Amino acid sequence: ITHFVQIKDLNRAICNLTEVSRLITSMFGGKITTLQLDQINKKRINYPASELARSPFAKIVVDCYYVHHFSIDKWIMPTTVPAIITLYKTNIQTKTLLLNLGITIPEAKMIDETTIRLDPSEIRALQEKAPYLIAMQTHDLSELNLESIASISSDVIQIPDPGNEPVIGVIDTPFYDNTYFSKWVNYESRIDSNIEIRQEDYYHGTEVTSIIVDGPTFNPVLDDGCGRFRVRHFGVATAGPFSSFRVLKEIRSIIAENSDIKVWNLSLGSVMEINQNFISPEGAELDRIQNDYDVVFVIAGTNKPKSHIGQMKIGAPADSLNSIVVNAVTRDGEPVSYHRVGPVLSFFHKPDISYYGGDTNEKMRVCTPTGEGAVCGTSFAAPWITRKVAFLIYKMGFSREIAKALLIDAAAGWNRRDDLTHSVGYGVVPIHINQILHTAEDEIRFVMTGTTDEYETYTYNIPVPNVNDRHPFFARATLCYFPRCVRTQGVDYTSTEMDIHFGRVSENKDHKASIKSLDNNQQGDPVLLGLPEAEARKMYRKWDNIKLISDTIKKNSKPRKMYGSGMWGLSVRTKERLKGAREQGLQFGVVITLKEMNGINRIDEFIKLCMVRGWIVNRIDVNNQLDIYTHGEEDIIFN
Repeated sequence: ITHFVQIKDLNRAICNLTEVSRLITSMFGGKITTLQLDQINKKRINYPASELARSPFAKIVVDCYYVHHFSIDKWIMPTTVPAIITLYKTNIQTKTLLLNLGITIPEAKMIDETTIRLDPSEIRALQEKAPYLIAMQTHDLSELNLESIASISSDVIQIPDPGNEPVIGVIDTPFYDNTYFSKWVNYESRIDSNIEIRQEDYYHGTEVTSIIVDGPTFNPVLDDGCGRFRVRHFGVATAGPFSSFRVLKEIRSIIAENSDIKVWNLSLGSVMEINQNFISPEGAELDRIQNDYDVVFVIAGTNKPKSHIGQMKIGAPADSLNSIVVNAVTRDGEPVSYHRVGPVLSFFHKPDISYYGGDTNEKMRVCTPTGEGAVCGTSFAAPWITRKVAFLIYKMGFSREIAKALLIDAAAGWNRRDDLTHSVGYGVVPIHINQILHTAEDEIRFVMTGTTDEYETYTYNIPVPNVNDRHPFFARATLCYFPRCVRTQGVDYTSTEMDIHFGRVSENKDHKASIKSLDNNQQGDPVLLGLPEAEARKMYRKWDNIKLISDTIKKNSKPRKMYGSGMWGLSVRTKERLKGAREQGLQFGVVITLKEMNGINRIDEFIKLCMVRGWIVNRIDVNNQLDIYTHGEEDIIFN
């Protein structure tokens, strides 16, 4: 956490600490105990004349007890390559500040007001003249690490011409436009014309896009029922080292110019590990873009090089919190040999979910510039999730918040296990889209969306069926939202906290309603004292943009007691870390699942109860939604 302190306060602190040090040395020989401090406070020890009174003296001594060490922070990192530097925020504009140090930077070298790209000579000048201004520094050269083996096949796959299928955005290496599905791809190169593009540069991007367009055709075991998708493919990097800064600039430009695309696949990633103390510039920029443009990125969890022994942290931009970060698993659901791990900033769960990405003995089939290829990598797990996200948003009409919540919810299921290894996230997403959209006969699933314009958004009017004044249901709720994130806040990265409470509604003796939440969440309870921040984070994921609360299915579980009229409630309480940080409401999505303990189908009863209570219930029928999408995308020719 970074604080801005005025120089006068620093000077005063130095004077006070110097005086405290002098007094402790003269009165107690350089060390003071709790008993001696207590005697000073109670005036049982003579206190000499000093600029500090007894009380300020005692307070400073107590404060010093909790200080581990202090020093002047000087970020000195020898470098021979360009780097992305973030400076501490001051009252002076960054361009002016650097100009005073003899460093001139054009606007094109700035990502935001404090993050810039500097060449090695400029970095050395900054480190020599004002190293204390450097808050964060990362190398600007990223490099793909691909677990890919291509093998040529003579088989020719046929594909019809594209129609009105949804368009997914792909940002990757170049696309080879002489493949069997080329008509489905609109390709645009954003690579500097001075850079020579080699044959091997086309492989990764072409392989990724082949899965998005037509993956189930050559991987029938992974047929997800999502159909085919058109792709708008942007080549931004080659297969070797590339400039993260330039790619970031291109990504923002691409998103701004293609506002009709809501789902983007990004399977580029850095070999280098993320820093434990701050979000990467790449991850932070993607979080800002998603907050600014109402889009969602699906990102590969990056691959561990074969030469690396032991665990390895994920690489940028897989530390993007708003993005859906995908790791790879084997067909048995176990982490692959090349998987990398989270968490991010020691708290946030990354990756979010996992999917099948192939491994040494179970390669995935893709289309390459030279024919069929056999590959493996998180780069090829992510596109399958991108297909599902696109299906949910484009064809089912869900918001990005609900789409993300549905994937998290489906991956976690009822046998949720907290991923202590941070390698598979909330779980492995089911293969077929019906396993995400359809519920079991004994389950009721409904989604709710809203915007948090006030401190609390709530309803106490969800009529869960009861039998003999008891609710025979297990319950689960998943909340997702896309908060504004501030990289300079360090570990306090997310600016908005949404606190979810879901469960039975009870009334106290004053007839005031409250929700008895599934996880016994007592945050915000006016009767109780404030919950310590560490406990709130550990128990209720405070400040995380994904919340999952769930019952554990156990044998011989007893139905819940019904309170009052038998209503259940949902409450989402919103807190802002920074005053005035949000000018408008923030969208959220909640997926709620109820499972009948005795295997009885009670969906019709639930719908009737909801309608009696004034709810407008829209049953989601996949086939109907597909028909609506198809008719809505038809071209009408007027005579």
